[in-house]
Amino acid sequence: MEFVKPTLQYFELSPMLIVFAAACLGVIVEGFLPRARRHLVQVVVAGLGLVAALAVTVWVATDLTERGSGEARGLLAASGTIVIDGPTVYLWGLVLLFAIAGVALFAERRLEGGVSAFAGQAAALPGTEAERQASTRGLDHTEVYPLLMFAVGGMMLFPASNDLLTMFVALEVLSLPLYLLCGLARRRRLLSQEAALKYFLLGAFSSGFFLYGVALVYGFAGSMQLAEINEAVRNDVGNESLLLIGMGMLAVGLLFKVGAAPFHSWTPDVYQGAPTAVTAFMAACTKVAAFGALLRLFYVAFGSDRWTWQPMMWVIAILTMLVGAVLAIVQTDVKRMLAYSAISHTGFLLTGVLGAQASGELADGQVTSLEAVLFYLTTYGFATVGAFAVVTLVRDSGGEATSFPRWAGLGRRSPWVAGAFAFFLLSMAGIPLTAGFVGKWAVFTVAMSAGAWPVVAVAIVASIVAVYFYIRHIRLMFFSEPEDEVAAVTAASPLTTVTIAVCAAGTLVLGVVPGPVLDLVTHAGDFIR
Repeated sequence: MEFVKPTLQYFELSPMLIVFAAACLGVIVEGFLPRARRHLVQVVVAGLGLVAALAVTVWVATDLTERGSGEARGLLAASGTIVIDGPTVYLWGLVLLFAIAGVALFAERRLEGGVSAFAGQAAALPGTEAERQASTRGLDHTEVYPLLMFAVGGMMLFPASNDLLTMFVALEVLSLPLYLLCGLARRRRLLSQEAALKYFLLGAFSSGFFLYGVALVYGFAGSMQLAEINEAVRNDVGNESLLLIGMGMLAVGLLFKVGAAPFHSWTPDVYQGAPTAVTAFMAACTKVAAFGALLRLFYVAFGSDRWTWQPMMWVIAILTMLVGAVLAIVQTDVKRMLAYSAISHTGFLLTGVLGAQASGELADGQVTSLEAVLFYLTTYGFATVGAFAVVTLVRDSGGEATSFPRWAGLGRRSPWVAGAFAFFLLSMAGIPLTAGFVGKWAVFTVAMSAGAWPVVAVAIVASIVAVYFYIRHIRLMFFSEPEDEVAAVTAASPLTTVTIAVCAAGTLVLGVVPGPVLDLVTHAGDFIR
């Protein structure tokens, strides 16, 4: 056979290449710069890298060519292993936007008295003299910035993967840095390390399921390319048991990443134990990337067999919404409440995934399931990053105060901060004039159009249940009298303040004037098949 050299579309791949280059530059900074100068340089490298990647992503999006009848735009890159289409660049934009907010929260040093929220010396045992000396000297781990950048690079590759092997590599590239970041909290070190260990063990287990699913699907289709897998499914080549088992195992790996029940058990522990800046970054960006990959896998590779996997998604969506909403009621910690809230939102997003229909079944002007899920991810990301950013401000003598009694009467002591947190909670509840309302309306509409009305009915019930615990916390902040020691709001640097303001503005604008973003999502088009 004649060897054909591979070609790379450097311009279309440049946003991802810029992120990986910034990550590698951050590693070099760690190796050669004195410790005292690393923090500022790392923040600048990470911030400029993400801003540059976002700017180039917008450029790439404006230069995509139409394919077929104009329903999709883009091209196959890197010898067909990566696809750069409208949904890809939209997901890239979301990941980069929320990652910029993550860098701003990572760089916050005023809340901890001149140091970051990350451990001074992760190798030191909690409570030892070595840890105390590291804290006294004001040390912190600036390696968190290249770790964040590598995770962002994996998050960009994950939804752009056009074959199963590339998707698995992206899954590991985004996951491994997150396992480390979750265990680097300056305070509550044992809780942070426990969270990192649980996340790592369960994540490795789910990766094993995903890789075994890759092997089985390859055995069925004879290829790892998503389009060729779809062709094998369409032509019914036999060995359907390999397809069904492989599809189920691939689903386990992806559903673990999005935090769907019954693969959700890691979520509350990791959200609570990880540094809150990491939780904010992870909660928004990981969900965006993982849902992008899940949509591409099930719509492109298994789209012809949706009658097989949709019943499974019905059960998982219902279970996820109910587990998240019901268990959030009994929580007494703000971060755990937001974790179970995230689980219920995963169920709402899966409701949108169920709205997959053939193009001929859609009415004129109807929002597709892909567009609805992309818009919901946008609204969810703004509210989530903003809510966790507010959590970093509410503190007592022991650091962040996340137990409910500490928040009693917060609205009287700091009305602006409590008001912003209440606004983010109202958006998560889906109250009109917030982004969450429009997002839920979009996913519920497409699911109803596809005949999944029982799932929508459960989703409405779960939404009503969720309203209870959101309003309960708002009542705690504004209408409850403190019974014990309460927390105060610590003055943050402009980095955190601007992040909260931008998230609040995005949540408000998407709720009042959602049209431009909906048009942008519609313009992104469909996946390239």
